[in-house]
Amino acid sequence: MYYSKDPGSGQLHHQPVQPIKTNRYFQQHFPIRYPFPPSRIPSLHSPSISQMPLCLLPNRLLPLPSCPLITCHASPAALRSSPSSPPPTLPNLLNNTTPVPSLSCALQCPHFQSCSGCTHELNLHRPIIVDEADQFFKSLGVSDFDFDSSRLWGWRSRAKLAVRGSSMKPLIGLYEEGTHNVVDIPHCKAHHPNINAAVELLRQGVTKLNIEPYDEDEGTGELRYVQMAVTTYNTSLPAPERYKNGKVQVSLVWNSRNENSHNFEKLNALANFLWRNGGPKSDVRFIHSVWANFQTSTNNIIFGNRWRHLLGESGFWEHAGGIDMSLSPSSFGQANTRAFDNLLRKLQKYVPYGASVTDLYAGAGAIGLSLAATRKCRSVKCVEVNKESKLSFEKTVERLPNYVDSSISWHLADTSVEPLSWLMGSEVVVVDPPRKGLDASLLDVLRTISSLERKAKSAPESSYSKVKDEKRPWVLRAMKDSVQIGSKPALEGSESLPQTLIYISCGWESFKEDCKSLLSSKKWRLEKAHGFNFFPGTQSIEILAVFKRGQGAGLKKKKSGKKKKRL
Repeated sequence: MYYSKDPGSGQLHHQPVQPIKTNRYFQQHFPIRYPFPPSRIPSLHSPSISQMPLCLLPNRLLPLPSCPLITCHASPAALRSSPSSPPPTLPNLLNNTTPVPSLSCALQCPHFQSCSGCTHELNLHRPIIVDEADQFFKSLGVSDFDFDSSRLWGWRSRAKLAVRGSSMKPLIGLYEEGTHNVVDIPHCKAHHPNINAAVELLRQGVTKLNIEPYDEDEGTGELRYVQMAVTTYNTSLPAPERYKNGKVQVSLVWNSRNENSHNFEKLNALANFLWRNGGPKSDVRFIHSVWANFQTSTNNIIFGNRWRHLLGESGFWEHAGGIDMSLSPSSFGQANTRAFDNLLRKLQKYVPYGASVTDLYAGAGAIGLSLAATRKCRSVKCVEVNKESKLSFEKTVERLPNYVDSSISWHLADTSVEPLSWLMGSEVVVVDPPRKGLDASLLDVLRTISSLERKAKSAPESSYSKVKDEKRPWVLRAMKDSVQIGSKPALEGSESLPQTLIYISCGWESFKEDCKSLLSSKKWRLEKAHGFNFFPGTQSIEILAVFKRGQGAGLKKKKSGKKKKRL
C-alpha cells in the first residue's frame, strides 16, 4: 500500500476537482467525464450537479453522513465486521426521485481521494477483477468459481509505516505513489482501529520526547519506520470480543547499529512512553509489546538484522487454520488474518487424510502445520528461504495438539534450486509463491513431472535417497539448518511425485501465466478455484486453485479457420 497527500484544509468550494480514483481496468473501459469545468467545483445546488448520480460526485462534494450502512452483498459476517464507526451511507442530498446507484459496501474513508492504498471506494465486497477471474476460470472448464469476503473495514492487522517530518510535526504513514514523500493517514479505514490508536500514541511520544524522524537525504534522524501488528489471540475473552480487544505489537526501527549507540536512551524513553500510556497498567491497554530493530542502511530495506525485545510479552500468537501460530516481528505474517483463516479451512478440504505433503514457499509453516493438525498427515515438509522463520516454526510446533503424529520438517532452502528433490515422495504439494509467481525451475519440473517420475522409478537407486553420500552444498546447508519433529517410515515408492498441486496466489497476472503453462503441458488439469478478498478496497485478490495430475479440459485451442477439403 502507498499513501499520497493529505486532502488539505477540508474546504469544499475552493478546491480543484480531483478525478475519481478507480483501477486501471475501470479507467480504460469506463472513462468518467464531468459535466463542469475542472478549474472550479460548482455548488452542490447547481443544475449540473443536481442531475449527476451520487457515485460520480468527487468525495469533497459529499458531506460526512452519520447513518450506518444497511445494505451489502457480502456475507452477513462481513457486514458484522464493520469498524466501531462503520462507514456510513450517503444521504439523499437532492430531492429528486431519480434512482441512484447502490453505495452499499462503500469505503467512506476521509483519505480516499489522496491515498493510493485503495483503488476503489464502492462495492468493497466484489472488486471488478473478480468478474475477470470468473470468466477466466469458466474458459478453463471451472464454472463454480466463488469469491469470499469477510471483514471489509479494519481488516489490516499488520502495517509497516515510515516516519518522516519533524519532531513537532511527525508524518507517520506510507510513501506517496512513485515518490518518497510520506503522508499521514491517521484515520485509515483499512487498519485495525487499534493500529490507528497506536500510531496516534506514537505521534504524541515523538513530539513530547523530541524524537527526530529519519531524513533520507541526509541519513540523519532517529526513528525510521514502525511496524504495527495486532494479535486477537486472547482465550480469556469470548470469541466475538477478541477482535475489538486486539493488542498491538510495536516494532521501532531505530537509526543506529545496536544498543550501544549514543541515542539508545531516547529509544528506551519512547518505548516506556508507549508502555506507560498504552500498556496493561494504562486506561486503554492496547499495547502488547515493544520491540526495537536497528538499521543504518541507506537502501530501501526496512529492517536490519539486529532485533531487541524491550517491553511486554515476547511471544506473539494468532489462531488460524485450527492451530496456534507464533509470529516474530521479523517473520512474514498475513495482513488479513481472518481471510487467511477462511482460505486455510477451504484448502484443508482438498488434502486427503494421512497424505504426505510438501509446503513450498512455506514461511513459518502455517499452511503445512495446519494440515498436519487437521488432516493428520503422514508427513509434512516445509521449505523456506527466510531463516528468520525458523524460530516461529519451532514455537508453533510446540503448541500443536497432542494427537498430531506426523513426521514434520522445516528446511532452509531456495525452492528454485533443484526443486525436484523437495517433491520426491509427496502426494500433495502446496505452493504459496510471492507476487511474481512460481520460480521458472519449479514450473519446468511441474510441467515435465510425468517423465521425471518415470526416470526416477526406472533408476536402479534414486540419487535423491543417498542421503549419507550427499555432497551438493545447497542440500547440505538445508539439512544443517533443518528442523525435524517425529519420524515415520518413508512412503512406499519414495520416487513418486505429487498427484495434487494446490496453488495459492497473491498475484493474479502471474497466476494466469503459470496456470496456462501448467495446463498447456497436458500433465495437469484444473479442478477447483476459489477467490478471497484479502485486501478490500484494492484490485488484489487471493486465489486458491486445485490441480490434479492428468489431462483435463485445459486450454481451448483457437480454430484456424481453414476448412478441410472433401475427397
